[in-house]
Amino acid sequence: MLTAGIDLAAEDANTAVAWIRWSATGAALEELTIGAGDDQLLRAASAADKVGIDCPLGWPEPFVEFVIAHHRGDLAAPTDLVGRDWRRSLAWRRTDAVTHAVTGRPPLSVAADRIAHTAMRCAALLARLAADGQPVDRSGGGTVVEVYPAASLKQWGLPYQGYKGRQNSSALNDLMDQLTTAAPWLQLGAFEPACRGSDHAVDAVVAALTARAAAIGQASRPGPAELAAANTEGWIALPTGSLSSLSTSSTRG
Repeated sequence: MLTAGIDLAAEDANTAVAWIRWSATGAALEELTIGAGDDQLLRAASAADKVGIDCPLGWPEPFVEFVIAHHRGDLAAPTDLVGRDWRRSLAWRRTDAVTHAVTGRPPLSVAADRIAHTAMRCAALLARLAADGQPVDRSGGGTVVEVYPAASLKQWGLPYQGYKGRQNSSALNDLMDQLTTAAPWLQLGAFEPACRGSDHAVDAVVAALTARAAAIGQASRPGPAELAAANTEGWIALPTGSLSSLSTSSTRG
């Protein structure tokens, strides 16, 4: 199995993509690119068996309806919710609320945060994949699955915050120490220095690991009541098994 992880940013410079090859004895980081352009991302999405993208795959349905109604000039004044509660009902997707409840960590709002710029790029990439004939399922049932590296790290009992940016290089190295200890079967090879020097690289690797979890049925999926929203809004795959089980399940993957 080949999984890929994409730490997507609005611009190429902060975008990273990692390819992990899985075998019966473990896994190896086969390729890592920091500063990845659209063509490299599309290659990863086309070549891998499962691709984890660290970016919302859609917008909240109530937000979309709100914007359309406002654009048309027929927005009805809200009567049941006001203030912060009303704004949150527009800003958060169903999967954001579930992820917050499970991990205690709220994802960034694609409707009300700068991550919307990244989501615009992601939407264009998904459209190109679809145009090339590759099925795109925002709920995670296809090749592409939405991931949230910080939540994955927390689910696996690893450091999940405070490692971003050059000023936090010590925390990043601590995360790498703990990751390599917890996953001795993961061979980073010549790419380990790059991972220790870039949080974008680490997030791409974690995204590829989470893609593996999704591929072997060890990540959350939307239930029947959530599927309709997940099909348009996207769905964050949260690991439901241990980090070590990603390798021990190799013969089944």
